[in-house]
Amino acid sequence: METGRASGRSVVFAPLDPHSRAETVVRRLTDAITFGLLTDAEQLPSEADLAAQFGVSRVTVREALVALRHKNLVETRRGRGGGSFVRAPSGGGLRTRVAELSLPNLRDTTDHYAAIAGAAARLAAQRADADDILRIEEVDADVAGPLHRMERAYHLEVAAVAQSARLAREEVRFATELGTLLWSPVLPSDDRAYDPHADHRAITAAIAAGDGDLARQLTEEHIEKAVERLVTLHLTLIEQ
Repeated sequence: METGRASGRSVVFAPLDPHSRAETVVRRLTDAITFGLLTDAEQLPSEADLAAQFGVSRVTVREALVALRHKNLVETRRGRGGGSFVRAPSGGGLRTRVAELSLPNLRDTTDHYAAIAGAAARLAAQRADADDILRIEEVDADVAGPLHRMERAYHLEVAAVAQSARLAREEVRFATELGTLLWSPVLPSDDRAYDPHADHRAITAAIAAGDGDLARQLTEEHIEKAVERLVTLHLTLIEQ
């Protein structure tokens, strides 16, 4: 269903400033990989296609892919069926990052993130149309894929529906700093008190009803629940 508005995934390949350096392309693709928008083993577009979509030179794209290979986020295969393929971060690395968390820094960062995500939900309630609501619902309906990927895609879709390029960029930026941990696949998934789909349905209903204040409140509460689970896992790993 194409409405002419940006979907969450389209934010990944939105044009950059034509004078952007390779570091900017690296940051954009790193964000997308850690956010789960580009999935493990997924093939990236060709160098020519990436250059055209980003609006940069092929040399810039080539330099960015070299940097991503050094970060072990991309691998290049030669020959027939070759190309550049995504390598998502491993769960073991995530456990190490969780164990090394600074709780004061976590609280400060999540407070900032809750403000960004809450603002996006409030604006989405003001600006969403029926097609936008369907797109948000379709993301949340993805029960077959990993929960952490759905979580991150859901929040980026809401940011896209808010029609604020700055908020969408901030949402992606937080994926690198926080989202990979906050919606981490290493978090326990058997917590019956934690029902993200129910939270999402409530947020989406508030957006559909045009109730921006409620959408923001529910989003902030949803993020706070995720923070509590992350803190619990951190303390468990420290004890171990």
